[in-house]
Amino acid sequence: MKEILLCKYGEIVLKGANRRYFEESLCKTMRFRAKHFGNFSITASQSTLIIEPLDDMADLEGMFDSASKVFGIVGISRCAVCEKEMGDIVRTTLAYIPPFLDGKKTFKVEAKRSDKRFPLDSIAIAREVGGQILSALPRLRVDVHNPEIVVHVEIREHAAYVHAGQFKGAGGMPVGTNGKALLLLSGGIDSPVAGYMIAKRGVQLEAVHFESFPYTSERAREKVMELAREIAQYAGSFDVHVVSLTHIQEELVKACDEDYFTLLLRRYMMAIADRIAHRRGCGGLITGESLGQVASQTMQAIGVTDPLATLPVFRPCIGMDKEEIIKISRKIGTFETSIQPYEDCCTVFTPKHPRTRPELSKVIEQEKKLDFDALVEEALASATITHIRVEF
Repeated sequence: MKEILLCKYGEIVLKGANRRYFEESLCKTMRFRAKHFGNFSITASQSTLIIEPLDDMADLEGMFDSASKVFGIVGISRCAVCEKEMGDIVRTTLAYIPPFLDGKKTFKVEAKRSDKRFPLDSIAIAREVGGQILSALPRLRVDVHNPEIVVHVEIREHAAYVHAGQFKGAGGMPVGTNGKALLLLSGGIDSPVAGYMIAKRGVQLEAVHFESFPYTSERAREKVMELAREIAQYAGSFDVHVVSLTHIQEELVKACDEDYFTLLLRRYMMAIADRIAHRRGCGGLITGESLGQVASQTMQAIGVTDPLATLPVFRPCIGMDKEEIIKISRKIGTFETSIQPYEDCCTVFTPKHPRTRPELSKVIEQEKKLDFDALVEEALASATITHIRVEF
């Protein structure tokens, strides 16, 4: 019995005259992933991607798992294929569906007739298939309101498909259809979630990570690279720029008042990120800030760091509490990596009493004690780039 995947679109169906552009981007992403699992045919039809294995070596299970992480797909069904003829539909249903009904007591059948040339309407198809299931499995009963399982029959342009439900896809928009942005990626919980959420809106990611070697370790850097690899399962391959802040932090300690260290460091980070973003063709910056979560994320603190960015700054976590962010972190598989106890640059030289309601004029007064532009250029010159690939 031949099985395929039906991957249903999300917002793409609302794109009107631009819809084809989004479909092509989605197909390109799916074809790239598919070649790692064998020989597949991928076609777009009736707001659905049809993923068809072309030989017995194709790994349909692996393809299913990978497709579930592709932004732009809201639902995935693993289906049996049959002829658009009621006899074959019934035979395929009785051969394919019973394992899904093991341990279940109630079911119902839903039919969708996209091909209006089919002689029976959806209600008649569902009635016929449901009756045949009851005859074959008399222990079951139909419950149209709250069934334990729903059997689906879809009559489409080229074939009919039978499946036992739709699994939730990643949703959102195909990556790359809404430009590119630079993620400020730390080793914490919030920034990987922020990157995931903006990528979900169709944005291609690039990232910058700030380190303070030797105050931060090689293991801390590898932790961030692992987070990047986990994000890439959804966002696709991207580059991570690693920039050293060691000299900047040492100069801040020598010249500036301690309670301004964090704010001044954040201004350097924003300026460096902004320049990298411009050089790499990014249209915005992404941070994991959540309002009021720490001293550098108060409204006033954000107000003194934002002026260093000439590009828009996207903060998808800004109105979320920690538990909400952790929930997403667990869902996308970054949480366990994020909580590994390796330091990052923001925990080095942390002031005992950081400013939470800073005045911009006083921050700038502190900043003038150092050669800001020279230190920024020195940090940029230290940057290295690691290319993160999607792992299959």
